[in-house]
Amino acid sequence: MGASSWPSETELDGVKKMVAEMSGRGVEEVRVVVSPYRICPLGAHIDHQGGTVSAMTINKGILLGFIPSGNTQVLLRSGQFEGIVRFRVDEVQHPRSAASENNKVHENDSSKTYEECDWGTYARGALYALQKENHLTQGIIGFICGSKGLDSSGLSSSAAVGVAYLLALENANSLTVPPTENIELDRVIENEYLGLRNGILDQSAILLSSYGCLTCMNCKTKEHKLIHSPKLHGSPESKGQKAYKILLAFSGLKHALPNNPGYNRRVAECQEAARILLDASGNGDLEPLLCYVEPAAFEAHKCTLESNLLRRAEHYFSENMRVAKGLEAWASGNLDDFGKLISASGLSSIQNYECGCEPLIQLYEILLRTPGILGARFSGAGFRGCCLAFVEADRAIEAASFVRNEYHKLQPVLASQLNQDTAVLICEAGDCAHVI
Repeated sequence: MGASSWPSETELDGVKKMVAEMSGRGVEEVRVVVSPYRICPLGAHIDHQGGTVSAMTINKGILLGFIPSGNTQVLLRSGQFEGIVRFRVDEVQHPRSAASENNKVHENDSSKTYEECDWGTYARGALYALQKENHLTQGIIGFICGSKGLDSSGLSSSAAVGVAYLLALENANSLTVPPTENIELDRVIENEYLGLRNGILDQSAILLSSYGCLTCMNCKTKEHKLIHSPKLHGSPESKGQKAYKILLAFSGLKHALPNNPGYNRRVAECQEAARILLDASGNGDLEPLLCYVEPAAFEAHKCTLESNLLRRAEHYFSENMRVAKGLEAWASGNLDDFGKLISASGLSSIQNYECGCEPLIQLYEILLRTPGILGARFSGAGFRGCCLAFVEADRAIEAASFVRNEYHKLQPVLASQLNQDTAVLICEAGDCAHVI
């Protein structure tokens, strides 16, 4: 583990005391899953096509305090949502789509009374994923909460929550599961249980990251590596290198990703582009993913694509190139070039992938003209949430104030709905998910 500043002892103590009260057990018996939020500096929207992505975690995220229940019962409370979630680990879980088609699925489910507590979906999803290969006998009593006052939209809080439940259930049942397998298990939660067609970027970052490193993940081969920078942020500067902070600027937009057709539609368009290009190049028997299309084949046959499919493919191939150049810039400590590539990624997300909306695009444009900003782009799917930026450490406070004021001028209603203390947040790098 690295030197991440999160969680604080105060945060850990608060979670432990809550679980101790819920369970009637001692504080010293409570375990805590630390599951950080992630950012993706480069590699936007290409993980589901087998592209190469970069990511790192930040010093904010999900804390899940828990204790083995001593039986099959799971009992959960949330710091953000009302109600109690209850179910048993010996109940067979079904994908949400299947459950909606068959109202009898939960006929004998002990949690039927608590179905209004929809925030427990990811806990059920974790059980669904684990049941495929494991027989669980131990439930948990748990309290889950996100970093106080933080709108986690665009930071993959859903993957952080899924990973947290997986680690807690595994720990309670004495299961040893390597990070690479938990990446697949969290994919099962999101793809199979929830029906979201995303890739493995989010859970890979959360499970594989190391403090001060850039995580590089080849989503086609599932191979990953940690890219060390010559110096960590916040340390004394070396010649020609800058200390940095991570800036998160929130839009105030909130939409549930699985219910937004824009995301799944973009994935389908990428797959259709891949199918056409593979057919044209004589490789129609391959899975329709853009990672199986050679760059030369794209250049030779891109004229066969309709305009919207061409833009999706253009984004994929150009973003893969930006990732490769970005990894080199990071490894050499060249944050200026790294930042320029991030901003170029943001522009391609708008023009070629066609994600984002007026408030997010305005935030992106504000960040580009903010003093001290090295590079900026959307964080997350780009249909809600926030923008991320790398900023010179000694100008971070000035930059945050500038962005907050400029955004309020353009979007006064949305800006007024944000917590002003966390509307623009200055963060540092984090570490991987783990159990304390």
